[in-house]
Amino acid sequence: MAHASPTPPNAALDPTDPVALTQALIRCASVTPADAGALGVLEGVLAPLGFTCHRLTFTEDGTAPVENLYARLGDAGPNFCFAGHTDVVPVGDEAAWTVAPFAGDIIDGRLFGRGASDMKGAIAAFIAAVARHRAAGLPLAGSLSLLITGDEEGPSINGTRKVLGWLAERGEGLDACLVGEPTNPQRLGQMMKIGRRGSITFTLTSLGAQGHVAYPHLADNPLPRLAQALARLSGEPLDQGTPHFQPSSLQITTIDVGNPTTNIIPAKGTAVFNVRFNDLHSPASLEAHVRGVLAEVGGAWDVKVAVSGDAFLTPPGQLSAIVAQAVQSVTGLEPELSTSGGTSDARFIKNHCPVVEFGGVGASMHKVDEHIAVEDLTRLTDIYARVLVDWFAAHGVGQAPGATA
Repeated sequence: MAHASPTPPNAALDPTDPVALTQALIRCASVTPADAGALGVLEGVLAPLGFTCHRLTFTEDGTAPVENLYARLGDAGPNFCFAGHTDVVPVGDEAAWTVAPFAGDIIDGRLFGRGASDMKGAIAAFIAAVARHRAAGLPLAGSLSLLITGDEEGPSINGTRKVLGWLAERGEGLDACLVGEPTNPQRLGQMMKIGRRGSITFTLTSLGAQGHVAYPHLADNPLPRLAQALARLSGEPLDQGTPHFQPSSLQITTIDVGNPTTNIIPAKGTAVFNVRFNDLHSPASLEAHVRGVLAEVGGAWDVKVAVSGDAFLTPPGQLSAIVAQAVQSVTGLEPELSTSGGTSDARFIKNHCPVVEFGGVGASMHKVDEHIAVEDLTRLTDIYARVLVDWFAAHGVGQAPGATA
């Protein structure tokens, strides 16, 4: 469901001020999948800048409805997009916070609140960069857009992926995208992401027959087979890594039998493991590998597979060079081009256009007293403003949509 929205009453907010914008967003307690007014804050500053705003609500198979926002300035190509999410993780133990998690307080040069780092600060910085671009009267050789979801921290079913489908149905595309995830480990300028590892989770259940431990010949103990399979799967590395990816990692997360006694051979045992894989693998190839090991071990198995995302890479090129140059010009640091970390919504965007990620410092994300340095908000705004100028300058006036970034 989609509709063009009227301008919400947020005229008091200065769109060029990333600090005030971040505070306004933090004060919306948008714990996924709730919006709590966050998208309305964005519409209130984007519509007066000339953006056409569309609120997009999606739901699927009984999942909670999720609100998303797509806003575009201009209708010509190429279309440069900033993508992010306003939903946040729960605060956890609120008593452990030294500040109110949704107050947006500034203490000793740091702005505190859930979402400050991940990633309301980056969204505010991008809007401030756009507002300054407009205020300076700089040329816009194409279109600017924002794709903001409320479903990144949740199951990611009714968010970015659905908005991209909606755009495709309209015949509207993106030519390049910058995602504002907090990519820097400790200091702004250290790292940007040009890809991500894939993620796949296996749930293996080894099936046997229950019996008395004193009469093992009358039972079929599934646990030695489970232990053997896990030892083989985790005992040897999947690969040695690639030029842009670290080695794939298989990590066992739980082994469950649920046997309350010591004299019963259980009928089954279950283990769960996750694989964070590089571009040498695919979900299909990893599933084939696991099933091959299980066939060699023998016995009966139940296998469940859940794929969170494929590995992907945006090869170093014009887009990454423009972002890296902007980062270096503002921070003095040459950012590492990394594919480390978890998944992000860039895994959906990469099917539509080149995508890179650069945002704030992620050391406090999802933690108690999450925060972002006020200075970093200003520098993020400067970086994004430089990206806009350089990207549109590189593409010129009137270039057709769909051009390679």
